[in-house]
Amino acid sequence: MAEQNLNGRLYQIVDELVCRGVTLEQARREFERQFIVASLKSNRGNFCRSARSLGVHRNTLRNKVSDLGIGAEDYDLPGRRQPRRRGRPVNGAAVPEAPTS
Repeated sequence: MAEQNLNGRLYQIVDELVCRGVTLEQARREFERQFIVASLKSNRGNFCRSARSLGVHRNTLRNKVSDLGIGAEDYDLPGRRQPRRRGRPVNGAAVPEAPTS
């Protein structure tokens, strides 16, 4: 029954898009964008887990995110701690300069 409900809702959406003159490419691009954003949200921005759940390679997901103009603000959850990057100062500490000879 749930599958029939999903198919019915999908039919209504597709019918509305056709009536509005949306092209297949526009519809595909927007669907793909929203599907990827939803996956990234549900995986708290983790690209590896999202790629696995979408059935694509992590690099493919990164390329699609870039091509579709998806930014961290589209999927990042408020209050989520940003991951540390190597080479960046922690807690505002200065990075020592390399000695010069």
